[in-house]
Amino acid sequence: MPLNLAVIGEENIIKRIGGNADIRAHLQNLGFVPGAVVVVVSSMGGSLIVNIKGSRVAVSKEMAQKIII
Repeated sequence: MPLNLAVIGEENIIKRIGGNADIRAHLQNLGFVPGAVVVVVSSMGGSLIVNIKGSRVAVSKEMAQKIII
């Protein structure tokens, strides 16, 4: 299921990252790699704020749809 459908506050493990090579590289630089634990902190207007590897990161709705948990 894509990250934008995750329950707020629940730990999820990233299964895979979709999108083209540029999008995958950008997300990997932010810490979104298969096996990483990600927690959705809040959702506003489709955009998400997530905790990943000890950092808070804002992710657009489009990017969140490419992160499969």
